[in-house]
Amino acid sequence: MAKGLDELTREQLVELLEITAKDTIALDGTWFQSLEAEQGMDTAMEHDRAAWRRFVPSEVQRLKKLLELPDACGLEGLAAALPLRCTSLANEWEIAWEEDGALLFRITDCRVQNARARKGMGFHPCKSVGILEYGEFARALDDRISCECVSCFPDVTDETCNCAWRFWMVE
Repeated sequence: MAKGLDELTREQLVELLEITAKDTIALDGTWFQSLEAEQGMDTAMEHDRAAWRRFVPSEVQRLKKLLELPDACGLEGLAAALPLRCTSLANEWEIAWEEDGALLFRITDCRVQNARARKGMGFHPCKSVGILEYGEFARALDDRISCECVSCFPDVTDETCNCAWRFWMVE
């Protein structure tokens, strides 16, 4: 299926992976902006949430298989999987462990918001999509993981990042 990859160097494979992640985000943004222009932000957001709701479970299954994660992988499994998501590969991010054992994931430089700013468009109101996307991703990895939005447009509480998500275990 991936003919030609075996002739690439490791550095070229890493670069190709980054290009593919950026292309995936660009494609996602292109269809969203098309729908937004034609039918408005509310309709585009409904479709965006529906698309991520369908995509996240398959993304989780592929990453669980790749990383050989058990169903009860906990926050350690989440910390291993989050950096490998297509959205993570396309953006700048950081992970921090909090004193209470919770995991904080922050997007510090977002391609979607940067592209909209370059085009003179308003920021993407991604909080409702992010709640679904990050919450469902975590629960699909391990149904004991809960997620909350710390900061995300339009409810920005942390100006040092584009969005921040907090994860913790519920027993």
